[in-house]
Amino acid sequence: MSNEADAIVSAIIAKWCAGFATLDAAALSSLYAKDAFFFGSNPKLYRGRDGVADYANGLPRWRKPSATFSEVQAAQAGPELINMGATVSFDLAGERPDLVVKMSWVIVREDGDWKIVNHHASGKAPLI
Repeated sequence: MSNEADAIVSAIIAKWCAGFATLDAAALSSLYAKDAFFFGSNPKLYRGRDGVADYANGLPRWRKPSATFSEVQAAQAGPELINMGATVSFDLAGERPDLVVKMSWVIVREDGDWKIVNHHASGKAPLI
């Protein structure tokens, strides 16, 4: 992982975790590209910043949610493109069982800033 890709991904993760901790749909959706595709914890594909905000606004209003990223891998796939894969552990303070997912992002440079253009979360259990 290049130092630049690592720094970009680390900054986005920090902002993403801060937005998730307060379930702030505006803060979370601002991290995504205008034409983002977003697969979260339900089967629906959400599109664009409005879609990300709709997803975030539809989450249960947990009292103290937190997300911790681990096993983060990032690669500069092109001058304007970064791939990221990680494990994310969601701690929902006992309001539901903790959740551990695989997460991947494709991050692009848009209007001079780095934005998530593709977000995919899926369970850790093997499918086959």
